[in-house]
Amino acid sequence: MSIVPMETVSGRTRSGDRGAMTMPEAPLAPRARLLPAMGAVYRAQLSRARVARIPLLFVATFQSIGIMVLMRGVVDGGAEARAVVAGSSVLVVAFVALNLLAQYFGQLRASGGLDHYATLPVPPAAVVLGAAGAYASFTVPGTVITAVTGSVLFSLPMTHLWVLAAVIPLAGAALAGLGAALGLLAPRQELATLLGQLGMSAALLLGVLPAARMPEPISYARDLLPSTYGVEALARTFDANPDWAGVALALAVCAVVGVVSLTVATWAYRRAAVR
Repeated sequence: MSIVPMETVSGRTRSGDRGAMTMPEAPLAPRARLLPAMGAVYRAQLSRARVARIPLLFVATFQSIGIMVLMRGVVDGGAEARAVVAGSSVLVVAFVALNLLAQYFGQLRASGGLDHYATLPVPPAAVVLGAAGAYASFTVPGTVITAVTGSVLFSLPMTHLWVLAAVIPLAGAALAGLGAALGLLAPRQELATLLGQLGMSAALLLGVLPAARMPEPISYARDLLPSTYGVEALARTFDANPDWAGVALALAVCAVVGVVSLTVATWAYRRAAVR
């Protein structure tokens, strides 16, 4: 029976420990790029919204059409009719992209759903942009139906309704970013729902009612609402000779507001995900 000195054993152990410590770690999976990750989130959210939000989309469309029918007894035509139709059309976007998205992110934060996204190797901007794009895309049928119905109801030309192809994504991005930020920054789910509904009510009152009939202080609040510039761009296209420079300017402002609101929403997502 041989006796091995303790120094030899301890030396081997330390040598083994050093070898274990210096073993190269397995490389982590590469972080997903922004566009592919955003596309995956967009498709997932769109399929989810297709099942769960179709009844609410009908509500949003019928609500806007009902408002135009009521205003038909008050407004005969001219600039006021153009404002009513444009405001009612963008209201569909506000109902879905602002109100429902605020509720969705508020519920996601309250239920711990943000923890699931936080474990995925996707950029935070991909989650916000993918969800915002899906909810904005979901408003396309209702917005088109509302605009066509309003044009027929108020005898407005439909020649330039193609501008909806720019109004819907730009106004949708601005309103979806605002809705996501409200849902992520609200401390409670109930408050997120309340803020989303208040935002939609502001879009209703400040977007559908003709600006010429508003008091001056309220008109300033109207200028701060992201949907206002989408309404202005669409309303100008109902003129016999549209002011395309004014349309382009309104759309540009809407795009800038959209970038700012989505940036704030991305920051709010990072802030909520680490808590």
